[in-house]
Amino acid sequence: MKSPNLDARLNVHSPKIISVFRIIVGLLFTLHGSMILFGWPLDMKTPGGTWPGWWAGLIEFVTGLLVLAGLFTRPAAFLASGTMAVAYFWQHWPFNDGPKVFSPFDPRLGGNGGELAILFCFSFLLILFIGPGPYAVDAMRRRRPVTGTATPAARRPGLLDRFRRR
Repeated sequence: MKSPNLDARLNVHSPKIISVFRIIVGLLFTLHGSMILFGWPLDMKTPGGTWPGWWAGLIEFVTGLLVLAGLFTRPAAFLASGTMAVAYFWQHWPFNDGPKVFSPFDPRLGGNGGELAILFCFSFLLILFIGPGPYAVDAMRRRRPVTGTATPAARRPGLLDRFRRR
């Protein structure tokens, strides 16, 4: 008896795991933003309207909720990824006013503390390119049939139609 190879068995579950990955990353990002905005679950509350901390927290909270729900996932992931790239280069990059260390790990170990910003940046970049997965509001919106729309008008031949392959 021959068993199927590991890739074939795991590929069946890839779409579901993509959704789980998106949900976990969105939840963690939402919690990170809620710490800045509301001081919950840990108190890192920043005074309202202060630049850039409070606004970064607002972006983290809103884009985290959108990614968590799978609603407007790709635009939210794009904004979240860019926010984390900016956070790394503004706060952790060794050539700014921050720590003069390239290592992104914990500052108590001699690093610059940018590890979380890098992980979030590339996690959202991955979500941007692979999409939300099947368990998302975006996926449900795509599956819903469009009803009550007019039939599109017949397309008139254009100037370049004679050069197109048929």
